[in-house]
Amino acid sequence: MSTTQPIRKAEEINALKNYFLHEKRNLRNYALVCLGINSALRISDLLSLTWDDVYDFTNGRFQKHITIIESKTGKQTNNALNQNATQALILYKNSLPDVNGASFLFPGQKAGKALSRFQAYRILNSAGRELHLEAALSCHSLRKTFGYHAWKMGVQPAVLMNIFNHSSFQVTKRYLGIDQDEIDQVFLDVNL
Repeated sequence: MSTTQPIRKAEEINALKNYFLHEKRNLRNYALVCLGINSALRISDLLSLTWDDVYDFTNGRFQKHITIIESKTGKQTNNALNQNATQALILYKNSLPDVNGASFLFPGQKAGKALSRFQAYRILNSAGRELHLEAALSCHSLRKTFGYHAWKMGVQPAVLMNIFNHSSFQVTKRYLGIDQDEIDQVFLDVNL
């Protein structure tokens, strides 16, 4: 079994988003991808979000942060909603006839139920295969993609460790697949 990898290439991220936005015209899945790669939330936490978690119905605007108790760690996390995630949520919300604050953000087929982890995997994996992405996609690819690109942008190791609740940067590097990238770069740089 292979390890889940992040989406390393920006053009592959854009291809995935465009696949759901334009080709499939599925704004729920588009919002799932955009929020997943911009929030660093585990898929279990992402799928359990309700509209109240992202939208302030009293003031008629999207929240600035997603504040939840992580299901795996039991710790509170407070992740800012960036422009790309918010824009995807706006498109998605505007496409729905009626939005209820207690409704799941990413509903499944059965009324009142969230999209299942397995169905989310099938959606992402199928899209990745159809788009011929370099790495096979899984639900965890979204979270890892956030971390990988944050690291490439120069985010401090201690911040990434904190975001992912890792005990050391070595764990974070292994988690994000950075070790192999660094090894590959040595071979590419030492071009004798």
